[in-house]
Amino acid sequence: MKFPSLASRPDAQPFAIAAWHSAAPAHSTLRPLALASALALCAGLAGQAQAQQGQQPTAQVLEEVVVTATRTEQPLSDLVADVSIIDRDTIEKSGATGVADVLARLPGIELARDGGVGTSTSVYIRGAEARYTAVFIDGVRLDSQSTGGATWESIPLALIDRIEVVRGAAAAVYGSDAVAGVIQIFTRKGEAGIHPYVSVGLGNQGTRDVSAGISGAQGLWDYAVSAAYEESDGFNVLNNPNAWGYNPDKDGYDRRSFQARLGLQVHRQHRLEGSWLGSRLDSGYDSSATEDDRNKHRMQALNLGLHSEWSERYRTRLSVGDSRSRYETTPSVYLTETNVRSYLFHNEYRVGIHQFTAALERREDQLENTPIDRDHHQNALALGYGLRAGAHTLQANVRRDDDSEFGGKSTGSLAYAFAFTPQWRASASVGTAFRAPTLYQRFSDSGNASLKPETSRNVELGLRWAQGSSSLGVTAYQNRVKNQITYVSGAGGCASSWGCYENLDKARYKGVTLEGTLYAAGVQWRGSMDFQKPENQTTGLLLARRAKRHATFGADAHLAGWDLGAEVQASGRRWSDPANTQLLGGYTLFNLYASRNLGHDLSLTARVDNVGDKNYEFARNYATAGRTFHVGLKWAPQ
Repeated sequence: MKFPSLASRPDAQPFAIAAWHSAAPAHSTLRPLALASALALCAGLAGQAQAQQGQQPTAQVLEEVVVTATRTEQPLSDLVADVSIIDRDTIEKSGATGVADVLARLPGIELARDGGVGTSTSVYIRGAEARYTAVFIDGVRLDSQSTGGATWESIPLALIDRIEVVRGAAAAVYGSDAVAGVIQIFTRKGEAGIHPYVSVGLGNQGTRDVSAGISGAQGLWDYAVSAAYEESDGFNVLNNPNAWGYNPDKDGYDRRSFQARLGLQVHRQHRLEGSWLGSRLDSGYDSSATEDDRNKHRMQALNLGLHSEWSERYRTRLSVGDSRSRYETTPSVYLTETNVRSYLFHNEYRVGIHQFTAALERREDQLENTPIDRDHHQNALALGYGLRAGAHTLQANVRRDDDSEFGGKSTGSLAYAFAFTPQWRASASVGTAFRAPTLYQRFSDSGNASLKPETSRNVELGLRWAQGSSSLGVTAYQNRVKNQITYVSGAGGCASSWGCYENLDKARYKGVTLEGTLYAAGVQWRGSMDFQKPENQTTGLLLARRAKRHATFGADAHLAGWDLGAEVQASGRRWSDPANTQLLGGYTLFNLYASRNLGHDLSLTARVDNVGDKNYEFARNYATAGRTFHVGLKWAPQ
C-alpha cells in the first residue's frame, strides 16, 4: 500500500514515512518484522535525541496532571495507562472547527464523517467501534441510546479548554462503554484575576465565527462564562449524481453554544462546583432531490459537585450529572432524545506510596424515540489500588455493575510499569470491559429484548523513552470483543421485516502504535504511526471505514516573531462497507498554520488545511471539504 502524492515523491519522505512503508507487510500488523523495525526506529531516534539534548530549552516545565485515567489527580509520569492531552493552546493553533478533527491528530485515533463538520461523525480509538468509547464533559457522561456513543458533531470545540484521552479498556473504572478507551472534555475554568476575551474568524466556504467570554476568581469564588457562534455555507455533501437522495445544494451548518462554570470554596476543606454546556447545531444533508434536508442537534451537559479534602490523606467527591442529546430531521420527520443522569460518590485515601479508591455510582438512561419510551439503570461499586515505589508503578481496579435489565457484570484491570533506567520504562496491562445494549437495540421495531452485553478482553505492552522535551514510545495491543451486536438484514425474531439486532459477531482489534516528540535545530518535531488490523472474526473481513495504516507528523518553530507549523495526515485505503466491496482510496493531507502577537493584547492565527486540495472520502459518495483556509483575530488582555 502506498499513499498517493507523498509516496511518489522521494524528496518528501522523512525517516518516519520511510519506516511507514517498510515496517510491516500489508497483511500483518504484528509480525516480528514490524515490531523489530519499530524498536529500531525508537532506538535510533533516542540516540539522535540524546545527541541533541544540549540544544533543548532549559526552562523548567511543570508536569501535566491527569484526572481521567483513574478518576483521581495524578502526575502523567505516575500513570501506566496510554494517555494523550490536548490543551487550549493546541486547540487554538489547530484551526479546527470540530472536536473530532483535533482528536484525529492523536496516536491511535481515526475520524469518519458523512460529509462536512455538522454531519454524522465517528471517532475510532484503536480501530474499535465509536460506541466503545466512554465520553464525558466535566465528568458528565454523554451517550445516545439510539445510535450508541457520543454525537461528536454536536460538541462545540470553541468552548473547550482541555481534552484527556485514555486508550485501552477502562470499564473497571467507568463501567459500561469504556471498551476501547475514555475521552474527557473540560470546559473553561476561572483563575485569579479577570480575564475577558473576544475572538473572530473568517474562512472560505462562507465560514465565519465569533466567540467571547470572561473568567476569573476573587475571594471564595471563581467563574467562567463564554459563548460562541459559527456558521458555514458548506459544500455539496453527496457528490455522486447517481446516488439516492442526491441534491446539488450546499450543505452548510450553524452552531450556537454557551458554557458556564462556577466554583465556591465553601470552607478550606470543601469546594462546591457547577458547570453547564449547551449547544444547538443545525446542519444540511442530502436525502431528497427537491428538499433542503436538515439535521437538528440539541446537546447539554450539567454537573454539580462537592469536593472535600478531609485530611492530607482522605478526599471525597460527590457529584450529580445530567446530559441530554436530542436529534431530529426536517422536513422528513424523525426525533430521538436520550437523557443520561449519573450520581457518583468517590473516595480517595493515600498512605505513603499507596493510594486506595472506592466509588459508588448510579447511572440512569432514558430514551424517547416514538414509539419507544423506555429507561434502565445501573448501580456500581468500584475499587482501586495504586502504588508508586521507586522504579515500580502498579495500578489495579475492580468493578461490579448491576443492570436493571440484564443483571450483574464484573470487570477488572491490572497494569504494571518498570523504569529500568531514568529514561526507559516498560509497561504491561490487561483489562476486561463491557457495553450494555442500547434501549433502541432492545425495544425498537428491529430490537431484540434478549440481547446480551458486548464483552471484551484487552492486553497491551508498552516501551517508552523520555528525556527533556523529547520522548518516544511503542505500544502493542490486542482487544477481543465477544457477543458483538450487529444489525442483520432479513433476520427474523423482531417486529421489523427488514432485519433485527443480534449478538452474532466477534471482533479483534490488534495493532502497534509508534509515537514521539523530538526537539532539534530549533524545531519541535512530533509524529505517530499506527499499524492495525480491526477485523470481524466471524466473517474474516476488515471493519468498515478503518485503515490498516494511518499516521500524523508535525513540526513547530518560532521565527521572526511568528509561531509556524506544518503537519501531515495520512491514511491507507479502507472499505466503506462491512462486506468489503466498496473501496475507499488512501490519502495524504498537508496542513500549514501560523500565529503571532500583534501587540495591544491582540493575536493573529491563520491556517490552511489540505494544501494540495486532495480529493478523498471518509464514506463512499460523501465529499470532504477540499482546501480550506481560516484567519482568526483574538483579543485577550494579559
